[in-house]
Amino acid sequence: MRNWIKAICSFCLLLAAIAVHSQDKRNEKKKDTIIQQPKAMNRYDSALKAHSPRKAAIRSALIPGLGQIYNKKYWKLPIIYGGLGLAGGIFIYNLGEYRDTRFAYKVKYNMRVYRTDSTLASLIKPKLQPLSEESLRFYRNQYRRDIDYSGLFILLLWGLNVVDATVDAHLKSFDVSPDLSLRFRAGYSSFASTNGLSIILKIGK
Repeated sequence: MRNWIKAICSFCLLLAAIAVHSQDKRNEKKKDTIIQQPKAMNRYDSALKAHSPRKAAIRSALIPGLGQIYNKKYWKLPIIYGGLGLAGGIFIYNLGEYRDTRFAYKVKYNMRVYRTDSTLASLIKPKLQPLSEESLRFYRNQYRRDIDYSGLFILLLWGLNVVDATVDAHLKSFDVSPDLSLRFRAGYSSFASTNGLSIILKIGK
């Protein structure tokens, strides 16, 4: 008799365990099928989505000033292209002078060391013909260095153009609505435990 009772109890426990397990499975399926509602975007996220700093940075990286156009800061275009134009002009000038002094130095060096024909000497720029070989080598190295500096300056201006466009795009999402207010109030201050003038900054509603 006791064996039958034990068997029935074991069978009931087994059925209960199966029922609990199946119920757990059904609950898991329900959780999987629940569609999560998208979170409502706040004012900052919506502004950031409408005006992407990433787009501004990419456009300025591809073409200088394009990010500023995207940010509608058109007054910055003359500054950007003026700076890049000046740096580009200096680069081109140094490159031309470097080629002229290098050619003049090479001709005079070959004439002294290898006793080559001096017909190429007539192709040297008139302003460089009176200079000595050492002077030509000095100016050649100096112009070569200036080429590197002007090239780095162009890259620096290009990078600043990208940074400026990115920062401007981020500032587009700043809250400058009338909810931000600063006012003064005279009276008792519980914080300082004295009478005086309090400055109250209201942020948001």
